[in-house]
Amino acid sequence: MPSSAALRLPGEAEGDSVSVETTAREAGVGKQALYRWWPSKGAVLLEALGERAQQAVPAPDHGDLRDDLRAVVAATFAGAQRPPVGPAPRTLARGAARDPQVAVPMRESTETRRAALREVLERGRERGELEPVRDLDLMVDQVYGVFWYRFLLGHAPLDEATATALADSLLP
Repeated sequence: MPSSAALRLPGEAEGDSVSVETTAREAGVGKQALYRWWPSKGAVLLEALGERAQQAVPAPDHGDLRDDLRAVVAATFAGAQRPPVGPAPRTLARGAARDPQVAVPMRESTETRRAALREVLERGRERGELEPVRDLDLMVDQVYGVFWYRFLLGHAPLDEATATALADSLLP
């Protein structure tokens, strides 16, 4: 499957670019088959990441916002670092900075994850666990801002303790 190869190859390339030809060969399909279904290699990678994120990052509803938020943040942090995913988002972020064909689907893909987190926050608000005046989009930005900053720069951990501290910092 092209998406499996698209996830695995960036890690094996150790930061170097992976060609469409390499992705197609590893997936056991022709280059034209990739272009028939995806507009770019970035689109293949985004689809693979989206599939993986849906499996790895839950949108829990345990009836407690703190527990649900901790679970989502911890799963986000862990899922992005679990092989073979890790290098793929870094590759996409670099590509999105240069290529609108990667930037647009990446923005759409991240919106899906943002919406799932926002849904958790909305449920907490509906249960009265979050003040009605809280800006949910800003809270989502805070979670993903910390995630992307630490993920891309690698200056500090994205571990469960950090996930718990971040989730707790957002709640009263």
